[in-house]
Amino acid sequence: MAEDMELAAVLHALGDPVRLSLVRRMAALGESACSPDGLAVPRSTLSNHWRVLREAGLTTTRQEGKNRIMALRRDELDARFPGLLAAVLGAAGPGGDGRTGPA
Repeated sequence: MAEDMELAAVLHALGDPVRLSLVRRMAALGESACSPDGLAVPRSTLSNHWRVLREAGLTTTRQEGKNRIMALRRDELDARFPGLLAAVLGAAGPGGDGRTGPA
């Protein structure tokens, strides 16, 4: 339920570059495997990132064989915090971390 989402938890979840990258991937593709290609992150660290996203209420998980598939709860997020996801995704730079140029 959208009412389960707390703003502080959502902002914390979206504030990490790896988690933001996962959210951007789900926003673009609709869903993501638990170990997506192209992320140079240890599996244990990735598992923690997925947990934070799930506990913040941003994702749903379904089992497909031995794989877990995550999907963004975009409709619920937009209903609870209108415009937040669009603003965060629109502000993120090419690396998906919000940076637009060299550090």
